[in-house]
This record gives sequence, C-alpha cells and structure tokens, in this order.
Amino acid sequence: MRSLWDSFKIYIMLNWTPVLFAGDKREDKFMEDAIRKILREIGEDPDREGLKNTPLRVKLSMEYLTQGYKEDPGKILKKAIFHEHCDHMIIVRDIELYSLCEHHMLPFFGKCHIGYISKDKVYGVSKLARLVDCFARRLQVQERLTQQIASCLMKPIKAEGVGVVIEAQHLCMMMRGVTKQNSKMITSAMLGSFRSEHATRDEFLNLIGMARS
Repeated sequence: MRSLWDSFKIYIMLNWTPVLFAGDKREDKFMEDAIRKILREIGEDPDREGLKNTPLRVKLSMEYLTQGYKEDPGKILKKAIFHEHCDHMIIVRDIELYSLCEHHMLPFFGKCHIGYISKDKVYGVSKLARLVDCFARRLQVQERLTQQIASCLMKPIKAEGVGVVIEAQHLCMMMRGVTKQNSKMITSAMLGSFRSEHATRDEFLNLIGMARS
C-alpha cells in the first residue's frame, strides 16, 4: 500500500514534470530566438536554407567562446603545483590566445608570454596555457586580461615575481572603425621582482624576444 508521501511524489511527477521540462526548453531557446531576431533586423531571412541552423550554431559557438565564466582559475592552478627547488626564471612563451572584445564582441587574438620566479614550487606547464584560456574565453579587454593572468599566478606559490606580456590584433580595429590591418596591441603586467628589478625585467623581455635594441 502506497504511503501519502509516495502518492504525492507520483502526483508531482505526472503533473509538473512536463511543465518543468517545457520551461527548460524555452529557456534553452532564448539565445537562438535572439539570434533569429538579429538576423531579421539586419535584413536577412532566418528561415532560408543557409541560415536555418545558424542560431543554434552561434549559440554553441558563444557557449564555447565564453566557457571561461564557468571555470575557476584557482582550481586550474591548484591541481598542478609541484614542490621543486627552483630559484631561476621559468618562461612559457607564445601561448596562443583567442578572446572577444567586450566593446564590440569581435575577436582579438595573439600570443601570451608568461615568466615567473619561485623558490620551492613550480606550475605544471600545461596549466599555464589553461589559465590563459580560462581568462581569455570571456568578454575581455586586453589590459584586464593581462593583469588577471599575472595576479592569479603570483599568490598560490608565493612567487618572487611574475611577468606577463600579451601581443594581440583586434578585429574591432581591423575590420571596422579605423580599419588598420597591421596594428598590434602590446600589454604587460610586471609584479614583484619583475617590477622592482630592472635586470629581472630585462632578462624576461630578452628571453621572449621583446628586449629593446
């Protein structure tokens, strides 16, 4: 014999589950509906063959390009901190990055160079690339992106110093507006000894190929 609680659960399942799933489905379609409206606004027909599946493709693309919001940079680094007596500079250069400018939601892309000095701990090298992706796969400005990466690397291993340099080209400046095709933006964030000691900073810039001639 069923208890009152069992009967109640069956009632909820039969009467409310379809409503809940319908609600999730409607919410899941929100971005696609918005993209269809944008297509109409620019004078296109979202129902024509070439555009019929475009709203879904754009939605999936945006979810991928902004997945950094769902990632925790602290957890990324925490999984890859190793004890190693090492008091010299460690550099990973030419890390590819792709991000979206928050002003026009157009891509900017380029390379990130990371250097740090620590006394008894090091980062797993692949996690540095993952950290760059974590912050890059959000709506960004290059200046903030550079600072976020540097600040995140400093504390977990109590680094003596951290240097981050990003070189990037911005489509919001290349394919619209001033349309300058060969322009490149360079930003740097120097923390600890990379900021206070000229020799350390110069060594870093020399090793990533950006020393002043």
